[in-house]
Amino acid sequence: MTESAADMRRYRVIHRTRYDYDDVVTSSYGRCHLQPRDLPGQRVIETAVVIDPDPDDFSSGIDIYGNTDNYFHVRTPHRRLEVTGTSTVEVDPVDQQLLTSSAATAQWEFARPSGRSGSRAVEYQLDLYPPEITASVHEYAAKVFVPQRPLIEAVVELNSRIFADFTYKSGSTEISTKVERVMERREGVCQDFARVAIACLRSQGLAARYVSGYLATDPPPGAERIFGADASHAWAAVWLPGDRWIAFDPTNDVLVGERHVTVAWGRDYDDVPPLRGVIYTESKKSAINVSVDVAPVPVPS
Repeated sequence: MTESAADMRRYRVIHRTRYDYDDVVTSSYGRCHLQPRDLPGQRVIETAVVIDPDPDDFSSGIDIYGNTDNYFHVRTPHRRLEVTGTSTVEVDPVDQQLLTSSAATAQWEFARPSGRSGSRAVEYQLDLYPPEITASVHEYAAKVFVPQRPLIEAVVELNSRIFADFTYKSGSTEISTKVERVMERREGVCQDFARVAIACLRSQGLAARYVSGYLATDPPPGAERIFGADASHAWAAVWLPGDRWIAFDPTNDVLVGERHVTVAWGRDYDDVPPLRGVIYTESKKSAINVSVDVAPVPVPS
């Protein structure tokens, strides 16, 4: 067995979202990104999304970024809605050949998308609106992306700097929180750190994408795994000539490997939320409960 095969992991991922309402919902529309991608280094063994109550309409398609998304419409009156994504996925370790490739070790300036080879990456090079690339982002990135530095070296340092300079604090930000505010406060959660990294890369003319997925975590020594205690996760990826991408996780200061399950990617979080929708109801109160479980399962010999 090769080293890569020996280090490969298989996971059973269950992502369940439950909404409870204090009055009847007569109609509920939803769209979700809950099914992992088939990729070099990641293989989807099985995947499904289940809606309860049963939807009257359900369709699955591929969005403009190549992600699987599902649309549903529930017309059965209900006070509770549950959306569950269940998948079995195999994930390989970090591709060392990619990290030592000529594209990764070349000067980072050569990784700016241009010409036919970079045409598909150009949209990932553009700033968002309202702009996220501010003076503070430029200044922060410029300390890392010095002229003629190898791309992989700069990306690894950016990853480590964000990990060291920013504090993970649950509840300190919202989905709508801007990069500039995160830069000012130096605190946030995984999607904030991914978005800071992306803004830094784009400030240097590099193409960067926002990636959503899951991170397999281990319980403390001597403790049992608690079902549903995991969470959705987010990280960033930078484009290389040849249309390869290096994915990195500034929340944990690691390159993305066998502990990360990739679900979807886009230019920003708004492109790939796990679940969003619209309901019709007289309900004044609602509660949401999300549980995520990323459990290792044996790999067949």
